[in-house]
Amino acid sequence: MIRFDVVTLFPEMFAAVTHSGITRKALEAGLWRLQTWNPRDFTTDNYRTVDDRPYGGGPGMVMLAEPLEKALDAARSEGGGRVIYLSPQGRRLDHDKVMELAGRQALTLLCGRYEGVDERLVRRRVDEELSLGDFVLSGGELAAMAVMDAVVRQLPGALGDGQSALEESFAAGLLDCPQYTRPETWGVESGGLKVPEVLLSGHHEQIRRWRLQQALGRTWLRRPELLAARRMSDEESKLLEAFKQDMESGAQK
Repeated sequence: MIRFDVVTLFPEMFAAVTHSGITRKALEAGLWRLQTWNPRDFTTDNYRTVDDRPYGGGPGMVMLAEPLEKALDAARSEGGGRVIYLSPQGRRLDHDKVMELAGRQALTLLCGRYEGVDERLVRRRVDEELSLGDFVLSGGELAAMAVMDAVVRQLPGALGDGQSALEESFAAGLLDCPQYTRPETWGVESGGLKVPEVLLSGHHEQIRRWRLQQALGRTWLRRPELLAARRMSDEESKLLEAFKQDMESGAQK
């Protein structure tokens, strides 16, 4: 089981992961737990102030260090783990990092708001900064939930099929292959789009090779940098070369 402690001004937002989908089922199965800590509960003034104007001027507000530190102390006293600040300035989250986090027993996620948090708090209490990408959100809550969802689905027993997490995009360093389900022909008004014949053949080895080739080809087309960092097997090299040749001849759709 993994414990998440989340320092946030909007704890109600986390109903999205506790009340829905895979994360809800995993929570009910006892695979993870959540405790939220609102910095406003650790203020001492009548207005429950958690932010102030930045020194040096400029737009927006900055979250105060003291109530955040008290919230982090409360989380630590309850068993909270490594403190991660969700920030666009952090390391970009990827599959390897998710797997690392999934191996921990506790994580404390710090959700910033406004123009961010006082840098002194970051230096003193934050162990690591993580980002979802090169863009800015209104706060760290959505990023924290993305981290939680990605981690929870890697926990043993979280997914109905034990192979699901192993076959997802990035799990093998590649994007996932195209997926199809019923009916076999769909979109009759546009001539009918059919499921690839190999997936209907029942030939497991041919299906495996087709899926691997499609994953390699899709990664080459959309995320070539992943292939540049990959040491491909002879089989993978041949499958990818065949994919490229089919692309050139117009056979690949």
